[in-house]
Amino acid sequence: MELIDFLRDTQAEVRTLTEEGQPFAESAFTEVVMQHMADIGMTYEPQPTHFARKIGNANVHLSGYSISEEQEQLDLFVSLYEGVDELVAVQDAETMRAAEQCLRFLKMCAEGSLAAKLDPSDEVRILAELIQGLYDELEQIRIYVMTDRTAKTLQFKPREIGGKMVHLEVMDIGRLHRHWAEGKPRDELVVDFNQVCGTPLPCVYVPGGGEDYDYALTAVPGEALRGLYEKYGARLLEANVRSFLSVKGKGVNAGIQSTLRNAPDRFMAYNNGIVMVADEMRLGEAGPGVPGIAWLRGLQIVNGGQTTASIYFAKRKYPDTDLSRVRVPAKIIVMRTHDPVGEEALIADISRYANSQNAVKQSDLSANKPFHVEVERLSLSVWCPDGKSRWFYERAAGSYNTMLSRDGTTPAKLRQLREQIPAARRITKTDLAKYLTAWNCLPDVVSRGSQKNFEQFMETLAGEGAQERIPDVAEYKRMVAKAKLYRDAQKMIRAMFPAFQANITAYTFSLMAASIGTRLDLDRIWTAQGGSPQLMDQIARWAREVSEHLHRTAEGRMISEWAKKSECREKVLAASYSQPDESVPELRKTSGGMEHSNPAV
Repeated sequence: MELIDFLRDTQAEVRTLTEEGQPFAESAFTEVVMQHMADIGMTYEPQPTHFARKIGNANVHLSGYSISEEQEQLDLFVSLYEGVDELVAVQDAETMRAAEQCLRFLKMCAEGSLAAKLDPSDEVRILAELIQGLYDELEQIRIYVMTDRTAKTLQFKPREIGGKMVHLEVMDIGRLHRHWAEGKPRDELVVDFNQVCGTPLPCVYVPGGGEDYDYALTAVPGEALRGLYEKYGARLLEANVRSFLSVKGKGVNAGIQSTLRNAPDRFMAYNNGIVMVADEMRLGEAGPGVPGIAWLRGLQIVNGGQTTASIYFAKRKYPDTDLSRVRVPAKIIVMRTHDPVGEEALIADISRYANSQNAVKQSDLSANKPFHVEVERLSLSVWCPDGKSRWFYERAAGSYNTMLSRDGTTPAKLRQLREQIPAARRITKTDLAKYLTAWNCLPDVVSRGSQKNFEQFMETLAGEGAQERIPDVAEYKRMVAKAKLYRDAQKMIRAMFPAFQANITAYTFSLMAASIGTRLDLDRIWTAQGGSPQLMDQIARWAREVSEHLHRTAEGRMISEWAKKSECREKVLAASYSQPDESVPELRKTSGGMEHSNPAV
C-alpha cells in the first residue's frame, strides 16, 4: 500500500471512530495511533486524555499517556491533527511547539504546580498527582508528537526536566506507514559504528551459506551500547523475551554495576555477553585485513537486555563510571528469511536457547505454540455463515499486511481480499488473550496491558505439566463470538463515557461472563456475527453500573491504575447489579437468577 492510500485509510478509520461516538476527530486519531504503537511494542497500554488549556501565559497540551507496569517508564502523547487526505508537510517549528506544550505539562506535574490549579474531581488532577508521586523513580520518559502530516525531523534533542532526560520523538504518517507496512518497528533501529565508535567493530564473520542467517562475533564498546539504549530505550529490546522486566532490585544487575564501577577492564571476562539479531549488516575494515561491522539495520537484543539497561543506568546514576574500558561480548545473527512467520519463529528459538540459562518460560515464546498455530489454521479454513467472508488470526506480527501484499497483486484482487477479510475481522494474539481473559473474569489482568495479560494468558492456557489446549472448529467459533461481542461492547462503551472506556469494557465483559456466561448462546452470536439489540442494551446497563462502582471504589485514585488491582476486581465484581433481562434472545432459560461462573476458554 502506498503512503497516500495508507493516509486515506487512516482518515477513514478516524471518521469511523468519530461516528461511533468519539466526540473529537483529534481524539479518535490519538486513539488509533497510540493503539498501533502499543500493538507493535513501542509503548505500554496507553490512555487517551485530552487536556489543552492556557495556564498562566503558557499553553499546555496532552492527548494521552502511558505508564509501565513497574511505574518506571512514562510516555506522554500530543496530537497535531489536520484531517488531511493528501500528503502535507508539517514544519519542525510546529512539531517542536507541540512538544514544548507537552514538556510544560510534564514540568508542572513534576513540580506539583499543576494539580493545585485543577479541580479535585478533575481526572487530569489525579494524573498530575500520580506523575508527581512517581517522578523520582522514573527511569525513562518520552514525549511523542503524533501527526497525520509528514515531518522532516522525527527526533529532537532530549531535554532535562527535574533531573530526568526526556526524549522527544515525532510519529508522523510516514513513520506510522513504515511500521504498518513492515509489521516490525525495529526497521528504524540503525547503528553506524563508523560514527559511534570511529571505526568498524573488529569481528569474526561466518556467512550462512544455505542457512537462513549469517553470523558474527564481536565486542561492543560499553559507551556505544549505552548510547544505543539512550537513543532507542526499551525498543532496542523488543524482541527480547525479558524486555518487560524491571532493571531494579536484581542481584545480577548489582553485580554488573559493581564490575562497571570497580573493575571495568574485567567486564568482558566476567560477563556472558549479549545476543543480537539484525535485518541487515554491512562489513568494512577494522584494520589491515581485519573484517569489521560497519553498519547494522533492524538491530534487536534478544539476550542481554538486563546487561544493556544496567550499563545505561549505572552511568546515569554514577556519571564518573568509566565506560571507555568496558567491552561487551556480542553474538550477532543477521536474518536472511523474509517470511514474517518464519522470522518470528527463528527469533523465538534464538531467544529461548539464548535465555535458557535463566529458565525463561516457554509461554514467553508463544507464536509457535500449538494453540496459536491451530487458531491460525482454523481462521484460514472456517468461513462466516454468509459463506463469503472469514476472520483472520494474526499469529505473527504483520502477517495480515503481508497477506494483502502477497495476494492482492492487482487492485481488483486487493479489493476482493479486503471485502473477504476486512481489517475489522483481524484478531491478533494479544487481542484474543484480552477477550478470553476478560471472559474468564480477570478484568484486572486485562487492565494491566496487552503484554502482561498475554503472559498470564499463556501461563494459564496449559497448567503446570498439562497438555496445551487445542481448539476445534466449534470452540473456534465460540472464541470469535466472544471477540465480536467484546468489540461491539467496546464500540458502544466508547460512545458512552469520556474516559477509561477500556477498563469499563473489560470489567463489564467480565461481569457479563460471571452473570450469564454459562447461559449465553455463543453459537447464536457466531451465526448472527454479533449480539442482539436486547443483549447490547443489557451490556450498556451493566456498563453504567460498572463505571459507578469503579469510581466509588477507586476513592480518588486514577481509574486506569486502580483497575489493575485484584482488590478492585474483587470489590467491583462482588457489588450489586441489576438482574439480567430475561427477554434477551441469546439467553438459555433457567430457574435461577444471577449465576456466578468461570467459563472456560
